[in-house]
Amino acid sequence: MLASVAVACGAAAVWAAPPLFVLNSLEANISVIDPVTWTETSRIPTGKEPHHLYLTPDEKSLIVANALGDSLTFIDPRTAQVQRTVRDIIDPYHLRFTPDMKWLITAANRLNHVDFYRWDGKDLTLAKRVSTGRTPSHIWVDSRSQVAYVTMQDSDELVGIDIATQTIRWRIKTGPMPADVYGRPDDQLLFVGLTGGDSVEVFDISGREPKAVKRIKTGAGAHAFRAAGDGRHLYVSNRVANTIGRLDMQTQTLVATYPAPGGPDCMDVSADGRYIYVTSRWARKLTVIDTETRKVVRQVPVGKSPHGVWTLQHAPR
Repeated sequence: MLASVAVACGAAAVWAAPPLFVLNSLEANISVIDPVTWTETSRIPTGKEPHHLYLTPDEKSLIVANALGDSLTFIDPRTAQVQRTVRDIIDPYHLRFTPDMKWLITAANRLNHVDFYRWDGKDLTLAKRVSTGRTPSHIWVDSRSQVAYVTMQDSDELVGIDIATQTIRWRIKTGPMPADVYGRPDDQLLFVGLTGGDSVEVFDISGREPKAVKRIKTGAGAHAFRAAGDGRHLYVSNRVANTIGRLDMQTQTLVATYPAPGGPDCMDVSADGRYIYVTSRWARKLTVIDTETRKVVRQVPVGKSPHGVWTLQHAPR
C-alpha cells in the first residue's frame, strides 16, 4: 500500500534524497517518487486538473497550478507535506516567477488572459489581468525581469508583455501551435516549441521586437523545454515523435536525440546532469533516460495523464 495514509495524517516522511513529484492531470493528484527505491510512495490530492509545478524563490515550497480548481497547492519539496492551498487564482495553467522575485505570473489557458500577482515572499495579490488572445500556454521571463514572453497556442503567436506596466508590447506570428518557450541566458535568443509541427523556432530578441531567425527540426510535436544545466544545451520533448532532442543554444543545432516512449512531456534533470526525468503522458509513467548511454533505464508507473515533474535535487535551470 502507498504511504498516502501517513501523508493524510500529517506524518512527515524521512527521505534519503528529495523526492520527485509528478502531476497526474486527469486524477487531480501528485505521485511522490522515492529516487532511491524508484517507487511511488504516496499520492497527494490537489485541485482539479493540475498541469505545472514551480518552486518558490526561497525553495521552501513547490507550487502546483490547479487549472480547473482555480487554486494553487503549496507542498514542502523536502517532506512532500501539503503546506497550504491558495484559492481564487483563476485558471492557473502555467506559472513563473520573475527573477527579481517580485511577481508571480500565471497563464489562464482556457480563459485567454495572463495574471500578474505581487509576491512578498508569502502572499499573492492580484495586480492586473491582461487579455492576451487565444489560449496562452507557456511563459518565459527575461533575466532582467522586464518582459514576459507568452505563447498563444491556438492563434500561433508570441506575445511580449511589459512587466513594469503589465501591458502588451508586441505580438508576432509563430509556427503551428507554439507551446513552451525558453530564453538563452544572455537574453539574445528565444526558443519556442512548435507542438503542431516538428521544430523549435528561434527568435532574435535583442532588438525592440523579436525576429524569427531559424527553425531547428527536432521531431514531431516539439513541446516542452528543460535546460541541461551547463548554460549551453537545452532539451526539448517531441511528444509525437517519442524522442527528446538536445539543442546547442550557441550554434542553434540539434546535437543529440534520445528515445522517450509514451508521449514525452515535461522534464527535469538530475543534479549531475546525467539523467533526464520525463513524464510519459500517454503511458502513465515517469521515464528515466541515461544521457550517456542514450537509453531508457527505468519507468515508474504513475497516474493518468502525467504532466509536470519536479525535484529539488536538480541540475541548474
